[in-house]
Amino acid sequence: MAIYTRKGDKGKTSLFDGTKTSKSNPRIEAVGSIDELNSLIGVCLLFAKEKKIKSELEKIQNDLFEIGGALAFPHKMPVETVYKRASEFEKIIDQLTRKMPSLANFILPGGGKAGSHLHLARTVSRRVERRMVELSNKQEIDAEILVYLNRLSDLLFTFARFENHRDRKREKIWRKR
Repeated sequence: MAIYTRKGDKGKTSLFDGTKTSKSNPRIEAVGSIDELNSLIGVCLLFAKEKKIKSELEKIQNDLFEIGGALAFPHKMPVETVYKRASEFEKIIDQLTRKMPSLANFILPGGGKAGSHLHLARTVSRRVERRMVELSNKQEIDAEILVYLNRLSDLLFTFARFENHRDRKREKIWRKR
């Protein structure tokens, strides 16, 4: 089977229910943003060293695939697999935060390879969240997706800090000039 279909050559694509829409549709933008984040999580997996973080990143990839699939099927709701994930993320954040120095200042993104990529994933996840809010203002989506994405960026921030802490990469404090 060929990977190309030529059906999208004129700027249109089909949702899973057969509806044709512009590739600039906010729903398609949201699906593409989810896909981009999922790919970046794959890069983070390449560099992450902490076993628990790697395991959770793989779960997140599956979550994102399900969210993207649900968005491509506009009348499919809810995405029940993500309903408990925000509270699971909070538990992981709390566990890892107890193992690191407390954070009293803004820090600059960076550190080692894993930490830097996880910081990048955090910013992409924030953009995905903004795209999802934009979509939710125009079309109905499962509100739990927004909760999931909001907490996901917090989790990725914590993962970045933890990987940098583990790699003994000192956090750089932001200082107003």
